[in-house]
Amino acid sequence: MREAHRQGYSDVHLGVGEGPRFRCRGDIRRTEWPTTDAATFASWLKELLSPTQIDSFRRDKEFDGSFGFDFVRVRINLLETLLGPAMVLRLIPQTIASIEELGLPEVLQEICQRPKGLVLVTGPTGSGKSTTLAAMIDHINRTMARHILTIEDPVEFVHHSQQSLIRQREVGQHTKVFDQALRAALREDPDVILIGEIRDQETLTTALEASQTGHLVFGTLHTNSAVKTVERVLGMVAPSAQTNLRLALSESLLAVIAQGLVKTTDGKRAAFHDILLNSDACKDYIQRGELEEIEAIMGRSAFEGMRTANQSLALLVEAGRVEPGDALAQSMKPNELSQVIRGRQ
Repeated sequence: MREAHRQGYSDVHLGVGEGPRFRCRGDIRRTEWPTTDAATFASWLKELLSPTQIDSFRRDKEFDGSFGFDFVRVRINLLETLLGPAMVLRLIPQTIASIEELGLPEVLQEICQRPKGLVLVTGPTGSGKSTTLAAMIDHINRTMARHILTIEDPVEFVHHSQQSLIRQREVGQHTKVFDQALRAALREDPDVILIGEIRDQETLTTALEASQTGHLVFGTLHTNSAVKTVERVLGMVAPSAQTNLRLALSESLLAVIAQGLVKTTDGKRAAFHDILLNSDACKDYIQRGELEEIEAIMGRSAFEGMRTANQSLALLVEAGRVEPGDALAQSMKPNELSQVIRGRQ
């Protein structure tokens, strides 16, 4: 872990019958360390987990948790495999980078200042969702007098109360059941609620209720674009409940920030964004279920802070930060992006 932290790696992969590996800027990197045996892996579990947590993993064959070394915090995922038990350790910086330091769009600061509404930060695993969310929560914490309540599984970035009062709860450690903690949150006088991942209809319903009753609610989903996120949310309920959900979502949704990471010319990675702000025109299309029209609105509403992923990727290529081939590989509409890049060269 010290080596991973020193080198700036994002993840450590360990497993019985395998040599340790790192993830470095999106790629898996081998090490010269020997193959891990069962006794060594068991000693690592004892270093990271309590006996109760180890028993939970042995019983359920899965485990999610976190651990704080003195130099870095890690998110832990344990799994059983064909070769034996394995773990993935995601390094979480102890210092939270600001929106400005991360080079995130300025509109994210404006979203943080809104008093209520639902904000969804989405993207595939490893796309930097947690880092972006942490920066937004940190911005509120430093600049506004709010009560921020987080319910996470597990807690990743650790915040300390500044201008705001912030309280963080981890499922399994500070609350037994996620849904129960979320329901209770509505009675705990929060201004801002960070839910973590919206996994089911019940969580979605409570998130919408909270955003409708004067709270700014942040949540995440594993979707690749802003419009796909709206589709995914609407797909969480039966067709008979679609009309009511479209109405509730159109009234409550504040923004969808879909994020991805692309390799840069200097060997690092940069974030690109697909940003939907729920304008009056977007509300109308959500209510009618005509979601295909929303991306067109995003493409011509840069003055409001919206952008499409292709626009974001094209700007990175134009600035010389990203090779065209790498941008096209990340695009969900590569033919469209190719035309844009050719038109700007």
